[in-house]
Amino acid sequence: RRAAVRGAARGAPRRKARHYRPLPCVLVSVAKRAWKRDGLEEEYATRLNRYAPFKEVRVKPNPKGAAGDVDAACEAEGARVARHLDELGYFVVLLDERGERATSEGLADMIADAGDRGERGVAFVLGGPFGHGEEAQKRAHKLLRLSDLVLNHEVARLVIVEALYRAHAILRGEPYHH
Repeated sequence: RRAAVRGAARGAPRRKARHYRPLPCVLVSVAKRAWKRDGLEEEYATRLNRYAPFKEVRVKPNPKGAAGDVDAACEAEGARVARHLDELGYFVVLLDERGERATSEGLADMIADAGDRGERGVAFVLGGPFGHGEEAQKRAHKLLRLSDLVLNHEVARLVIVEALYRAHAILRGEPYHH
């Protein structure tokens, strides 16, 4: 059965390239320390930059145990994220475990559709450990789930950067995606 499935994937027609306007992509994340990209994440970020400008913005979380109020901490982080989003003026996608499921093709279409609508760029937002504050939620155009599993920030960053690269490969009709 596995051989039949592999053979079917090889023989499957590749999706045709879609004309789209490459948009800048930004990953905004609430994270306590500067990122150290591992080799794999760096590789996908470099590949993605060949298709569309990509950068990462880190928003400092509230210190652990500060005032002991989780809701207040979440709201303060959300306000800081919202300031970055306001500066960008991009189409905003909150990455959240309660978001809708997405396929690689669906993500590709979402990015292309944003360009078709004249958006300036797309911002993907990873919230803090307690989720997204209300101010960040108000700016969201879409809520997206990366997995049915809860992912830590390092894994989620790798997953979204690879998914963005894959989405652009799909839009260009390149063989990376099957």
